[in-house]
Parts: sequence; structure tokens; C-alpha cells
Amino acid sequence: MKSHLTIGIVQWLPVPGQGDQNTTYACDQITELQGSDLIVLPELWPNACSGQTAADDARSTAEALDGPRTAALSRAAQSSQSWVLAGSVPELVGDRIYNTALLFDRTGHLVATHRKVNLYTPLGEHEIYTAGEGFVVVETGDIGNIGIATCFDADFPETARALAARGANVVVHPSAYELAAESWWDALYPANALANGLWWISVNQCGTNGGTTQLGASRVITPQGRIVYECVRAKEGETPPPMTMQLTIDFEQELSQWQQHCSILSQPAPADVTVVEHRNR
Repeated sequence: MKSHLTIGIVQWLPVPGQGDQNTTYACDQITELQGSDLIVLPELWPNACSGQTAADDARSTAEALDGPRTAALSRAAQSSQSWVLAGSVPELVGDRIYNTALLFDRTGHLVATHRKVNLYTPLGEHEIYTAGEGFVVVETGDIGNIGIATCFDADFPETARALAARGANVVVHPSAYELAAESWWDALYPANALANGLWWISVNQCGTNGGTTQLGASRVITPQGRIVYECVRAKEGETPPPMTMQLTIDFEQELSQWQQHCSILSQPAPADVTVVEHRNR
């Protein structure tokens, strides 16, 4: 396993429903980040999660995993010679659509998929997508053990704990996280990283589509909950320019420091809880 990793992040606002255009942009950015060990894209970049048109956009851009979009992403990953978490895409299976994250290895082979388990009902995701049934950890051999959690999946502490228990030391977190939930974004993921000894890489859409502003603030968080890099944030109604960046992290050193100083946080807490009911008399 490499002691230092170079992480590539692609943060942008996709064009609603323009699957081919968005795919071209995504593949160009993957190629541009050649030399990265791991490249991460946002959630649902082919269709862009655009308010009232979200269902139509998902349907018009949904493809089977053996379709041309996966082939294009495979070629881009092979060209970059990087591991690529290609965000998530609308996956078509019969008459169902899943919100599916794709992980490619350095040769462009699709080694793992994750269908989003926890659909975000305030934005009507449950009316568009079918929920997945579980999580996945990939033992890469050279860049650690990667767990995948898509957007709202990661808002539950049980997700991070389960991925860590299955050996993950990196969580990749493709997102389309709205500005309205900014306080969640800031509080939850550093805590998840610290409590479980995980590198945490969140990559978000950024800008305003269909009346909804996606926060941006894509970031890399150490296992001790420290934010080592953060992309620009969008304010209400605005769309900042796209950001493509590379960051080299001291992968093993930070994991070692967590093991020395913070691993007590991963020990099971006492299971017995006494509930005392008090009634005023």
C-alpha cells in the first residue's frame, strides 16, 4: 500500500438532462487528472438533479451498466491510469432506475458498484429511484480499502461504522448535497471520519439548477476529522466556476496517528442502558 496518495476531485454543476454533454465533460476531467491515484466525481452528474425535472432527467439519461457511458468512463480511467470513483449515475435495470456509484481500477475495469441505499425523501428520490440493498468495501491493494457511500447514505453513523468494521480505511462520498443542509455537511463527516479512523473524500455538485443550490465544498478529511482541503462553496442562487484539483495526502501517517491516539473511539460502548421514568407528583 502506498504511503502517500494523490487525490483528484472534480466539482462542477452538470447540465440538467444532457447525458452526453455531461459524460464528455466528466471524461475530459478524468483524463486531465492523469497521475492521480484516486479520482472522485459527484453524485448523479449525468442528469444533474434539477428540481421539478429530476424524474424526466433521470429517465432520459439512465443507461444499463453495459452501455456507452460506462465504456467511455472505462476508457478515461485507463487513460488516466488512476482508480476512478466515477460519482454515481442513473442505472437502468428493466423499468427500474438505481442511483449507482461506479469504481474503476487503473486499467479501466469496473470493479465495484454501489446502489444508493438511503434515498432522500425530502427531494423525492424515492419516487424516482429504487433503493439498493447494501454497501461495499473494495480491497485495492495499493490505495487502501475503499468504502462507498452516496450522499445521504453517509448521514447515518451506522454506515461509517459498518464500512470501518469491514476493513475500509477510505470512504468515497459522491454527493449532490444542497445548500439548505450545509450544517449537516459540516458536522457529520468529520465526526464520522474521527470516530472510525477513516479518510473521508466528499465530492459534491456546486451551483444552482431548477431552484435548488448545491453546496459544493468538496473536501478531503483526515482520520482525525481535520479538513485538509475544501473546494469553493455556492451561495444561494449562484453557480461558482467548476473546480478540478489534485492533492497529495500522507495516507499511512494519518492512519497511524489515529491508531495511536484515537482508536479508543472504535471500541464498543457498554450495551446496557437503564431508562428511568420520572413523573411529577
